[in-house]
Amino acid sequence: MSSPTSRDVAERAGVSIATVSRVLNASPHVRPGVRRQVLRVVKQLNYQPNRTAQRLRAKQSKVIGLIISDIQNPFFTSVVRGIEDVAYAHGYSLVLCNSDEDTEKEKLYIAVMRAEAVAGVILTSTTESNPHVADLLAHHIPVIAMDRRIKNHKLDSVCVSNAQGAFAAVSHLIELGHRRIGFIGMPLTRTPGKERLAGYENALREYGLPRSRQLICLANAKQQGGHNAALELLKRQPNLTALFAANNLMTLGALDALCERALKIPDDISVVGFDDMPWAALLHPSLTAVAQPTYELGQKAAELLLARLQNPDKPTANVQLATTLIVRGSSGKARE
Repeated sequence: MSSPTSRDVAERAGVSIATVSRVLNASPHVRPGVRRQVLRVVKQLNYQPNRTAQRLRAKQSKVIGLIISDIQNPFFTSVVRGIEDVAYAHGYSLVLCNSDEDTEKEKLYIAVMRAEAVAGVILTSTTESNPHVADLLAHHIPVIAMDRRIKNHKLDSVCVSNAQGAFAAVSHLIELGHRRIGFIGMPLTRTPGKERLAGYENALREYGLPRSRQLICLANAKQQGGHNAALELLKRQPNLTALFAANNLMTLGALDALCERALKIPDDISVVGFDDMPWAALLHPSLTAVAQPTYELGQKAAELLLARLQNPDKPTANVQLATTLIVRGSSGKARE
C-alpha cells in the first residue's frame, strides 16, 4: 500500500487540504475541535508529512546539519549538547552525521545535507583543504568550521587555542625538571594536530631545549594509536621522563602502554594529556590535562551559524576559545 497523503487525511477528517496543512504547521487559525479531529486522523493513518516539501514551500529550513569526525570520542558529547541547546532555543532541530575521519563518508553526508536543503552545516572537517564544502556554498547553505579550520574557503570558524594549550602543558613539565619529553601527536592534516605539535616545539624552543624527531611520534587519534605511539617512543628513548599526548583517546592508550611496561606514574614517568575528561580526576594518580571549553565550542558554533543565517553578508568571524591546564597527580618532578 502507498503511504497516506494529506488528501487522504483531509477526506477522512472532512476538512480541506489547506486545513490539514494549517494544523500540521501549528497555525493558530484553526478551531480546537477541528485541530483535534485532524490530529486524530493523522495518528490513525500514521501520516508522515513531507518535511523537504514543507521546507521548500516555506523557503526556509529549520534543520541544522552537524557532521563530526568521531562519534565515539567523548570530546564531542558536550560539544553536540552545546549546539543542540542553542538550536532548540531558536526553533531549530539537529541532524547528526559521523564521518569517522573518512573523506568519502564526509562527501556523502555533505551531499545529503545539500539534498535535504538544511539551513546550514556545522562541520568538523577531515582535512584543512575540503573541496566538498563548495557544493553546500554553491546552494547558499552556510558552513561553520568547528574545531578544525578549512583553509580553501572563507568560512566562519570556532576552534580552541591548541598551540597555547600544548605550550602550557610542556612548559609545566620542563619546569618540573623534565628534559626528555615525548610527544604523541595526531595527523598533521588537521588543525589540532598541527597546532598542538607547534605548541610542544614552541615550549622546547622557549626553554632552550633541542627538538628531536626521536621524541615525536604521530599516529591516528584513537586509543590504539596512542598505545602504539607510546611503545614506539619508549623503544626509541628508554630514558624518557615525561609524555605529552595530544588528545584524550591517545592519552588512554599511552597510559595502557605504560602499565604494560610496569612504569609508575609519576615516579618513573610523568604524563600530561590534551582534553580534560570526567574520568581524568578519577584515575590513580589523577591526570594532569589541558581542559577545552567543549560546551562553549558547540554553543559558539551554533551562534555563528544563526548569525550567518540572519545576515548572510556579514564579515567572516574566526573565534578562538581559551584552554586551561589543570595540574593533578600524573605530573611530578623529573627522576634523577
